Amino acid sequence: MKLAHSHILTINGGSSSIKFALFEVTDSLKRIVEGAIDRIGLPGSSFHAKGSSEADNFSQIVKAVDHMEAVGILMDWVQKRSKHTALTAIGHRVVHGGPKYFKPQRVTSQMIKELHALSPFDPEHLPEEILLTEAFHKRFPDLPQVACFDTAFHHDLPRVAKMLAIPRRYEAKGVRRYGFHGLSYEFLMGELARLNGPKAAQGRVILAHLGNGASLAAVQGGKSIDTSMSLTPTAGIPMSTRSGDLDPSLVWYLARTEGMDVKQFNEMVNFQSGLLGMSETSSNMQDLLKNEMQDVRAAEAIALFCYQVKKWIGAFSAALGGLDTLVFAGGIGENAPTVRARICDELEFLGIKLHEKKNTANEDIISASDSQVTVRVIQTDEEQMIAKTVCKILSLGKK
Repeated sequence: MKLAHSHILTINGGSSSIKFALFEVTDSLKRIVEGAIDRIGLPGSSFHAKGSSEADNFSQIVKAVDHMEAVGILMDWVQKRSKHTALTAIGHRVVHGGPKYFKPQRVTSQMIKELHALSPFDPEHLPEEILLTEAFHKRFPDLPQVACFDTAFHHDLPRVAKMLAIPRRYEAKGVRRYGFHGLSYEFLMGELARLNGPKAAQGRVILAHLGNGASLAAVQGGKSIDTSMSLTPTAGIPMSTRSGDLDPSLVWYLARTEGMDVKQFNEMVNFQSGLLGMSETSSNMQDLLKNEMQDVRAAEAIALFCYQVKKWIGAFSAALGGLDTLVFAGGIGENAPTVRARICDELEFLGIKLHEKKNTANEDIISASDSQVTVRVIQTDEEQMIAKTVCKILSLGKK
């Protein structure tokens, strides 16, 4: 493949958004444009981008009643822009590949067929992600596409961390802990090695990806040994609209007392719970922080979020046999010093001690000089990780 002037489009499809970025590939990766179509299926859908040229900086209201309409808008833009910048490949973030698909690889018709069959593993993400690959293939049939699975980082979890305490026959059906945010975690570990050296990345590390979706991972010797999400991304800590871990018998209780069926329960725990459900006002952490002095519901939502993250840090420190580095990332982890401070409060017994001014200033290292654990804030970049993976799979860029 031609090395100069290769261009990779990365696609990160969510339940109500499609994020994208365009990279130029020479000896390295250069991000040219990034943007998103937001609020898909909701009033006020918008298509916006930010880039190095005037034409790549825009924001406009669009009609996007579903993902099919939204991806049509994006492909029209791609096609128009391709007159100036021809695409070489497309990389997709695919949240779940079930027990078979975890290694990044080129998208094939056989893969798409099998991913359709695997949709029950993640009905909230997989159908839309499959739709995106199919739509791009129909419009650009000769353009190679690469699927980057978000579960790959956790694929080699120790068996004891993978297993779920349910009848063994379900394990044969692929029911186990998978873990997610793998693209983010892989990027963070690369950055930790670059910033602190290989020794730090080989140590006992806890990564906290705290955003709309939120999870933690325990990493030792550069490998994931445990993570808070499980079979699906709903498990673990409370998130913006996801509940996190719950008593499984809650399903039976709500079925008996409210006549709730499994579809309604799934809707509740994925879209009506978490920060939104607890506060009854907002799923946005910054909104809740602004209102916590006047609204006890906002204050309690924040308190529960911080408490649960603190618990997982304690649990993962035990699993690791100690802790050397704690990394905060994601929209909340990178931009909410108050939340970081509350999470780390009273964790000095683990060797964690924050420097108040550094934390408030969002510095790269926010731990105190006498802290036994280095506490870092690293801006994650899933899109760059996707683009790097595409380069590797298709042998683009520097040899």
